[in-house]
Amino acid sequence: MTAISPTASVSTLAGRIDRFVEGLLRHWLLLFGLALGIWTIPPWLAPVLMHLGWYQPAWWIYFIFSLFCHQLPQRSWFLFGPRLTPSLAEIQAASGMAADFSLRHFLGTPELGWKLAWSDRMVSFYGGWFLFVLLYALLRRRIRGLRWQVAALLLLPMAVDGITHIVSDLWGVTAGFRQSNAWLAVLTGNLLPPTFYAGDAWGSFNSLARLVTGLLAACGLIFWLLPWVDKAFRRLGSFTPDGSQAQGDGIA
Repeated sequence: MTAISPTASVSTLAGRIDRFVEGLLRHWLLLFGLALGIWTIPPWLAPVLMHLGWYQPAWWIYFIFSLFCHQLPQRSWFLFGPRLTPSLAEIQAASGMAADFSLRHFLGTPELGWKLAWSDRMVSFYGGWFLFVLLYALLRRRIRGLRWQVAALLLLPMAVDGITHIVSDLWGVTAGFRQSNAWLAVLTGNLLPPTFYAGDAWGSFNSLARLVTGLLAACGLIFWLLPWVDKAFRRLGSFTPDGSQAQGDGIA
């Protein structure tokens, strides 16, 4: 039986670590996309599991994602029901709850449908991450990336929309200025139907603002961050373990 020297064992371990690190550098975008998929898919699974009667695993998904999102049902999408966004009156009638933040605990009913474990803003923002990562993977060789100033400009509308909602909710989730949007009606001369200005139903100003600003923010963040990370990993991958520069860019 041939004995393996400690030096050989250390060398073998170092080689495995080098190959592991090299694999991370080569396939970081794939790994990032997989991790992002693990993050974005479960909120969509929660209503599916509720519809199938698998309440316990669905409850855990709602609970985990409630740590990152308010999950107010009037600002969420519902699956397996007659409407994507039930009205607040329908939600209150089905839940028997007051129109306040306690509504976040309402998950839905078989008649009304089951809400996603994310609000519509989180759907557009984190769902936008996933979509723009896929787009970047297709175009990464032809994209130079956004400057941080442009990315910040694209993040600004969501920040303004989110902050104004927070301030508005100080008067209650149904009584703040972002619920009536009377200011917008005045600015536009009431040209659009009342359902556009008030509430959170699909097609209202609030729902469209959250959708558009979330996608803009996701676009700015992804197309600024990923090219920057890509360049950093290319620089790391262009050097061999002994510190000398390798041939090629180090990314497969």
